[in-house]
Amino acid sequence: MKVAVLDITGKDTGRKVELSKDVFGIEPNDHAIYLDVKQYLANQRQGTHKSKERAEISGSTRKIKKQKGTGTARAGSIKSGVFRGGGRMFGPRPRSYSFKLNKNLKRLARKSALSIQANDKNLVIIEDFNFDSPKTKNFVDVLKALELDTKKSLFVLGGENANVYLSSRNLKNSKVVNASEINTYGVLNANKVVITEGSLEGINTNLSK
Repeated sequence: MKVAVLDITGKDTGRKVELSKDVFGIEPNDHAIYLDVKQYLANQRQGTHKSKERAEISGSTRKIKKQKGTGTARAGSIKSGVFRGGGRMFGPRPRSYSFKLNKNLKRLARKSALSIQANDKNLVIIEDFNFDSPKTKNFVDVLKALELDTKKSLFVLGGENANVYLSSRNLKNSKVVNASEINTYGVLNANKVVITEGSLEGINTNLSK
């Protein structure tokens, strides 16, 4: 698959790049995508939820009524969860929601996501670019030139670029990552995936192993 290369003003440079069929042209695996997205969202959860149990409630520990002869259930503490003001029974406890997936499945999921976006014509290839200093306006100008100012976009760079990253950080609909940081959720959550020429080699290397 050949795709035209644009500059940051949105104009065609007259050059084209060949996208690897092994990364951008595979048959998408829906279940691999589901598992990778599920893991990503699970890892975002803090898991700090906690409710007080009967041992953590302040209150008397006396037996509130005699054991037998009342005609109702036995009750040994006012802190029991069956009483108002008592501890919560089987409440949430701090836990980790993360789980493991093998590397081959995660590679398959990311290749599937990129192939879906490529098949839907949602990939944009641009020249490598940089800014002289971090400035949000510079990045907004790039978005407007590419007609992405009203859409969700994911920019994939070939390496660390502090000026571009800092320029995009205040924009909620745009995200900048390195080729090694691509994830399935980020690719599919974007309306357009903007890939720089310099990042293609890194993407192919990371996902073709």
